[in-house]
Amino acid sequence: MLGRVAMRLDRASRHASSNDITGRKAAHVADHYETLGVSRDATPDEIKKAYRRLARELHPDVNPSEEASERFKNVTHAYDVLSDPNERQRYDLGGDGAGGMGGFGDIFETFFGQGSGFGGQRGPRSRAERGEDAMIRVDVELADVVFGVQREIVVNTAVLCGVCQGSCCQPGTSPVTCDVCRGTGQVQRQVRSLFGNVVTTHACGSCQGYGTVIEHPCLECGGKGRVSERRTQTIDIPSGIETGTRMQLRGGGEVGPGGGPNGDLFIQFRVMHHDVFSRDGNDLLATLQVGMVDAILGTETELESLDGAVSIEVPAGAQSGDLLTVRGRGIQALQSTNRGDLKIAVQVVTPTKVSSREKDLLRQFASHRKDPAPTLGEFQQGLFGKIRDRFFRQG
Repeated sequence: MLGRVAMRLDRASRHASSNDITGRKAAHVADHYETLGVSRDATPDEIKKAYRRLARELHPDVNPSEEASERFKNVTHAYDVLSDPNERQRYDLGGDGAGGMGGFGDIFETFFGQGSGFGGQRGPRSRAERGEDAMIRVDVELADVVFGVQREIVVNTAVLCGVCQGSCCQPGTSPVTCDVCRGTGQVQRQVRSLFGNVVTTHACGSCQGYGTVIEHPCLECGGKGRVSERRTQTIDIPSGIETGTRMQLRGGGEVGPGGGPNGDLFIQFRVMHHDVFSRDGNDLLATLQVGMVDAILGTETELESLDGAVSIEVPAGAQSGDLLTVRGRGIQALQSTNRGDLKIAVQVVTPTKVSSREKDLLRQFASHRKDPAPTLGEFQQGLFGKIRDRFFRQG
């Protein structure tokens, strides 16, 4: 379709007569400021008021004369140019106020834009629009990840205006039908092109396409239908989450303009560092420091885990890096009742200060043993590297 239109435009432009070109230029001779009856330094509000006044006077439904119809087209075109800051600047600098496209812009708009049947809006648009999504970041303690937890969060968002309830109007008032487009939200404009006169449809500049005008906007929200608010709500943080996990709360985002539906709220979690425990998936990892004598003879002890006390039995002859596993005392998996394990690495601590009596006893102990001389062994990348190697070999 685009190729055929481009070919038609090219063919028409090659055969256009000089009289047609002169006629198109003449259509832009009239000064837009004079057409609207405003000064060149008029404010946007003054331009809008002048257009509305003239549109009410010249609209074909009010004044069916041919002269009024022509003036209405000129007034509408002037307003289209001067109400757009970029077009107005271009026009003030000597351009034609049509982005340099002239009739070509209208032709392409006719085939592919508004009023073309290719996705152009028909009828007035709604003031109610969906609100934007929001995202906040929440820090979670490792202990809360074991089983999940409820948490209150604070969200800065837009909520429904309590005064107008999203109507955007002062209480006791309501929007009135636009007297320019008669509630359709659109106006038609006839322009001259290479194909002759072409009628295009545009959003009404008076009501911005809504079909209605709010003459008495709500003072609380400024006619937006919503206000900013700091809101507190309770959320359920599931077990097993990790740093970077996101949770979506549908409808938890900001309310839309004009009382439109809420967007969604996305919560991104960060699991905080714990001084004792770390995690490997749903397993909890910790280090148990064991004295030399307890490592040799073995011992039992009770430790405080993230969800209560747990009994640990250190076997006789325990070595640094040995892994003690407590089944089912890790983290409950996300969306599951299964729990990981608590894996405790033994770290044998050799005393650095001993008394003379202790040294004598150790010498007596050594005299009864014939340990081999120290030798080089396999290089280990730290204690937890050794733990993870053993863990994966076990799995």
